[in-house]
Formats: sequence, C-alpha cells, structure tokens
Amino acid sequence: MIGIEHYPAFVLACVALNLTPGADTLYILTRAISQGRWAGLWSALGISSGCLVHTAAAAGGLSLLLASSATAFTVVKMLGAGYLVWLGVTALLGKGHGFTLTGEAPRVSARTLFLQGLATNVLNPKVALFFLAFLPQFVDPTHGGPGSFALLGLTFFTTGTLWCLVLAFAASMVTATLRRRPGLGTWLNRGSGVVFLGMGAAVLVGEHK
Repeated sequence: MIGIEHYPAFVLACVALNLTPGADTLYILTRAISQGRWAGLWSALGISSGCLVHTAAAAGGLSLLLASSATAFTVVKMLGAGYLVWLGVTALLGKGHGFTLTGEAPRVSARTLFLQGLATNVLNPKVALFFLAFLPQFVDPTHGGPGSFALLGLTFFTTGTLWCLVLAFAASMVTATLRRRPGLGTWLNRGSGVVFLGMGAAVLVGEHK
C-alpha cells in the first residue's frame, strides 16, 4: 500500500492517541466553553490542520532537523511557549477573547480562530517530534516515500478532526448553563488564562531527547 506497513494498526493507534487528553484537547475545550460552538469548531479545525503541516515537515526533513538540532528545537519551542503564554496573560487580564459569560459571547472571525488554533499546534515542537517518531514506524523503508507520509498524515488528520469536532460540540453545550450563572465568568476567565499559561510552560520545560 504505497510503502505503508500495518495500516489497520496505524488507524487504531491514531484513534487511541486522539482519545488521550492533551494540550490540544484543553485548548479546544477552553475555546468552546468560553466562546461557543463555532469558536470551538473553528479552533478544532485549526489544530487538526496543524497535523498536515507537521506531516509535510516530516516528509521534507524539517522534523529531522528539529530532532537533531538543539538550537532549532529551542527556537520553535520558545515561539510556541511564548504564544501560549500570551494567550494566558490576555485571558487573565481580561483582554483578548477569554471567558465572557454575561450577555453575548465576543464575536471572533472564523479566520482568526482557525489561525490561532493552527499556530498553537504548529508552534509546538513536541508535535513535530511525535510525527518524526510515530509515522516512520508504519513506512516500509524500501518502498516508502513522501506519498506514504502524506497518506499516514491525512489519516491522522481525519481521525483527529472528527474527535476534535465532537469535543468542541459537546463542550459548547455546557456554555448555556454557565451563562445562567454570570458570577462564574470572572473565575472561568482566570481559569482559561491558567490553562494557556500551563500549556505554554509545558512546552517551555519539555526535554529535548
């Protein structure tokens, strides 16, 4: 199958990995609860699309550079951590688009939501290193090539997108209940800031192995 080995096992592994909670899951839940269903859905699509970028990087050798160069790894890690910290600070200070549960949720363009989700995923070097380590396990070294990586990446993108959309939809259903209790708004806004800061810190202190 165009240089791919054990494809059914790869699909099962993708599903298992998708169901494992991580930084992307927290990001989608935070957006969906704070800004509603469409914000969660567009954020989910942005994050899932980041997987396509990492697939292309793995096929082209960029992920190999990240794995072998401490300097390149550190640069991307700092960019990703800085972005997440910025999201956290703006939420804690009540700026940007954190939790606002009184009245209508702030309107943010689909493009902005998509790009923010995309940046959150693309600027996380751990994801790039994961693709570097995971995808080759299912590629035949004698027959595999860019097409093999592309199909594997599209498969991971498909399973991940479906799961992320389910998360966003389910989380957004909680929003209506929260809006009937506006006193929670301030605390949830701070909570979202802590979530983003925590994700940024996790990327920042991640070990390079």
